[in-house]
Amino acid sequence: MLHNKTLYVFLAFISLIAFSQTTLAQDMTQWRGANRDGSIAGFTAPKVWPEQLKSQWKIQVGVGHASPLVIGKTVYLHSRQGENEVAAAYDLETGKVIWRDSYVVDYTVNMAATGHGKGPKSTPVVSGGRLFTLGITGVLSCYDTAKGKLAWRKEFGQRFGEKSPDFGTSMSPMVDKGLVILHAGGNNKGGLVALDAATGAEKWAWTEDGPGYASPIAVEIAGKRQIVTQSRKHIIGIWADNGGLLWKIPFDTEYVQNIVTPIQFRDLLIFSGINKGTFAVRVGWKDRWVTETVWHNKEVAMYMNSPVLSGNLLFGMSHKNKGQFFCLDAATGKTLWTGDPRQGENAAMLISGDTIFSLTNNADLIVTSVASKGATVIKKYHVAQSETWAHPAIIGKRVLVKDQNSLALLSLE
Repeated sequence: MLHNKTLYVFLAFISLIAFSQTTLAQDMTQWRGANRDGSIAGFTAPKVWPEQLKSQWKIQVGVGHASPLVIGKTVYLHSRQGENEVAAAYDLETGKVIWRDSYVVDYTVNMAATGHGKGPKSTPVVSGGRLFTLGITGVLSCYDTAKGKLAWRKEFGQRFGEKSPDFGTSMSPMVDKGLVILHAGGNNKGGLVALDAATGAEKWAWTEDGPGYASPIAVEIAGKRQIVTQSRKHIIGIWADNGGLLWKIPFDTEYVQNIVTPIQFRDLLIFSGINKGTFAVRVGWKDRWVTETVWHNKEVAMYMNSPVLSGNLLFGMSHKNKGQFFCLDAATGKTLWTGDPRQGENAAMLISGDTIFSLTNNADLIVTSVASKGATVIKKYHVAQSETWAHPAIIGKRVLVKDQNSLALLSLE
């Protein structure tokens, strides 16, 4: 039997572990959460949802569509202030600046995208005590998360001769097994590149097609770890070990707007694009890599929205009917329901348990419950006075919202 003092120390240690795990569970470390699939942990729905969200603080941070990250009690954000791109860390409880770094970025917005501004569109990633930011012209920076010291920086306009695709760099980088992976370059020349996270040294590059606007995921298929994404003209599977092409599927969208982040369901990969419907592909090895389209639903198609999963239910926003939420059976592709039309151009979606958070570009945070027989809206909150394109961050019973120029912390209690 443990002595009282030993027992006390043991229990304190267990409590510390539990606290640390709870804190880590709530961390928002990258695009669409820790698994890059929109699923988040650490949220428990209140017994009674408030009529309004309470403001805890609001600060001016500059323009951009990058989503805020939260690690413990620190918020990280990449934005644009004037002619500078700014990487900064803020105190979660107060909104006060912990550290800040900026650098000049000249950028002219494509006429078709003036409404989206000149700010970064890529969400950073935090891994191993480092923050990686990717700017609208393809500038990748590595910072120490604690002090904001710049460790290294790469400008891919020099590597490929082109700084970005037509509407600016928008893909969000990832870190996988010590490598920072991003799609860099422009319309005519570019590639999926892997860099050593500690040094920035290039480890491999696949340069057969330039970047679209989609963000990659990592999956295990037939014993190989693969980086899967939409490039400029294809859907591709790249061997994570060396950058070799394993398979590709031709994929063109209007105005070359390949945007949607893939999502894995069992042995299927689910893709979508503007006016391309939504479809599931099975990738396998049969003396060579083969791809098979298992189902193709032409009733719903995603433009900028990336979907979320709950069991075999796939939830997303179709661009049809001026923005319409939907639910599909992920195994068969069957439409289970579609919601009301005219919900907006985009919805940044996160899911925790049976609760789905959908932040539309009209600044409406729509809270729904997982349902296979129709959208069940719990609450709808108007959370900003300007457009919201970034994903929110859900931290316990609080929500971080990035609008056109500001960052706000709102409470459900």
